[in-house]
Amino acid sequence: MSAVEEREPVPAASSAAAGGGGGAAMMMAAAAAAASGPSDPLHPAAAQAQELNHPELEEGPSSKKRARLEAESAAGSGSGSAGGGAAGGAAAGAKAGVEHKLEERLYSVLCCTVCLDLPKASVYQCTNGHLMCAGCFIHLLADARLKEEQATCPNCRCEISKSLCCRNLAVEKAVSELPSECGFCLKQFPRSILERHQKEDCQDRVTLCKYKRIGCPWQGPFHELTAHEGECGHPTKTGNELMEILDEMDQNHKKEMQLYNSIFNLLSFEKIGYTEVQFRPYRTDDFITRLYYETPRFTVLNQTWVLKARVNDSERNPNLSCKRTLSFQLILKSKVNSPMECSFLLLKGPYDDVKINPVIYHFAFTNENNETDYMPLPIIDSVECNKLLAAKNINLRLFIFQIQK
Repeated sequence: MSAVEEREPVPAASSAAAGGGGGAAMMMAAAAAAASGPSDPLHPAAAQAQELNHPELEEGPSSKKRARLEAESAAGSGSGSAGGGAAGGAAAGAKAGVEHKLEERLYSVLCCTVCLDLPKASVYQCTNGHLMCAGCFIHLLADARLKEEQATCPNCRCEISKSLCCRNLAVEKAVSELPSECGFCLKQFPRSILERHQKEDCQDRVTLCKYKRIGCPWQGPFHELTAHEGECGHPTKTGNELMEILDEMDQNHKKEMQLYNSIFNLLSFEKIGYTEVQFRPYRTDDFITRLYYETPRFTVLNQTWVLKARVNDSERNPNLSCKRTLSFQLILKSKVNSPMECSFLLLKGPYDDVKINPVIYHFAFTNENNETDYMPLPIIDSVECNKLLAAKNINLRLFIFQIQK
């Protein structure tokens, strides 16, 4: 008889035994398990018999799983509490990194489109909103004047000028709050207070010894000043040694006072004249045109005059030079009966902020020699020269003093 034929009566017997009682059902289930092969652990009857014969194993797998889950939960809570400090430190570090990245993004957004640096003072914008620092803005206008071109924005090529561009106060305030590094102590401070910190508060700022007036050359960090002044040897120098130092200082002081004394002496002359002069830009008729300035004719001391000016002494391409200067020439247009000896000087106009050092020039005008040589306009540096070139016109004040014999 085959195994299939032996298995056929089992369901009928088990169903009949099910009506007879639980014991018969267990016996029939055990017999069925034996008939189907007790070595098969997957047979449902074998599993049921195993559970009935060993009731302590009924909840075994679920109890072990529950214990394992409880152990894992406890281990997780323990590791979480143990690593709380490390997690807090990591969170703080991540926050600092986010802030650092934000500052870098703001630097790239608020920087000047020309020099790619954050503006230190005024911020100008073109009609499309591109930002330029004051120095680069003035330089672009000056270059355009030298090349006889219309100044344009480096980004969008729209026209720029002092009338078309305006300041962006919001960007100026935002830049003033960004951190910047102190050049002495290397600490970070908002740009709005950095200048005051470097001048007054920084302990590493460069200072001079209070005995500098008697020749002490020491300069060093502020926190070392007290110790140096306590050990400085200049207060103990002899009178002869101090006199040599003071003589040199007196010579420098005399040169400064000589100019002011000369101006005061000129103001006592009988014939003094002054006027506001306006230099207007023109171009030469050469194949390669050059920029020059000239004033309309004006009258001072009952004589007619003209002023001319040129850039870098008529250099061929002054726009390619970083150093820029202006020189001027005074021309007498009217006829004179006798030589007219004069002293004259140029100063800044009443509404300009350009810095000019006063220098007095002398010349004797005649009908045959009515033009002075080109003399340097005593502006401080190329930045001030660019301010003059960027303006539509150059406005200065001329003083002429006629010397009576």
